[in-house]
Amino acid sequence: MDLDIRSVKKDFGETPALHGVDLTIPSGELIALLGPSGSGKTTLLRIIAGLEFPTAGQVLFGAADASRKTVQERHVGFVFQHYALFKHMTVAENVAFGLKARPRRLRPRRAEIRKRVETLLELVQLPEYGKRYPAQLSGGQRQRVALARALAIEPQVLLLDEPFGALDAKVRKELRRWLRELHDRTGHTTVFVTHDQDEALELSDRVVVMSQGRIEQVGTPDEVYDAPASPFVYDFIGESSRLEIEVQAGRPYLDDRPVALPLNDLPDGKAAVYFRPQDAEVVPPGPNLVTGEVRSLHRAGATRRLELVIGGGRRVVEADFSEDARLQVGQRAGLHIRRARGFPLAATA
Repeated sequence: MDLDIRSVKKDFGETPALHGVDLTIPSGELIALLGPSGSGKTTLLRIIAGLEFPTAGQVLFGAADASRKTVQERHVGFVFQHYALFKHMTVAENVAFGLKARPRRLRPRRAEIRKRVETLLELVQLPEYGKRYPAQLSGGQRQRVALARALAIEPQVLLLDEPFGALDAKVRKELRRWLRELHDRTGHTTVFVTHDQDEALELSDRVVVMSQGRIEQVGTPDEVYDAPASPFVYDFIGESSRLEIEVQAGRPYLDDRPVALPLNDLPDGKAAVYFRPQDAEVVPPGPNLVTGEVRSLHRAGATRRLELVIGGGRRVVEADFSEDARLQVGQRAGLHIRRARGFPLAATA
């Protein structure tokens, strides 16, 4: 099922939550809505679901305008962060609930429901758990049951709101991998909300980065990480350092000294340059290099990283370095920046 979000606005009283959002989601795509709290990602998901209605704009399911249809009419599956399982029902009863709750004329026969529940529990790798109750399951198992329940109604669209947010890091990672495999098998159009960038980059076909009710960038995980379209995306996804420069006759200057930076075309004037720690090589100080004093040396995951103080302590940037590099706190070092992007300073406000 294709989804088409057209100029969707949402106001809560006098407070705008979404500002004319446009987004097209092809059938079978797994897409992540990524952003900090207050970015509008959950509001957009709830509008797709029919739990909220837009102040303006349209939500199309295929060619049909679903903007004013109820959740039931949209036929979506919804998975919440905290499972929302019925504690007094067994696992099998939870999975079957959406089918049994249908009007009698639309309700499958008992044997059909039982068979579908068995198939779904097999699909979510819980075939022996049908007679257990939610309290007898781990958090990861409960979330699998919640997903099976959402799939039971054979939804047109599957929606997940922070589905792994209540789980510990190891279980989250295992379930991310499992959900990607499940999606590839079932092919549902799937939209999930997360504030976890690792989750979005690992799991999705495309990432929608949101901020303050607007879409900052839509792209594949590689596109939004390797080619951020705005300062916000640089700051929010991955790690980056920022330098303010002056562009004169197309040439960058740092503290009134020309520096070699691999920049895109920038107009003359003040600009902000962003680069990743892995895109800067630590070298001896030299002409036209970003140069400073080593403030700290530390481990960052599988790599070693330094903090370099630039311009008399006014700015600090980070770069990765090899373990065989002979560096000490207090010594001067230069950076050969291999990849960076600059934005006119007015665009970074």
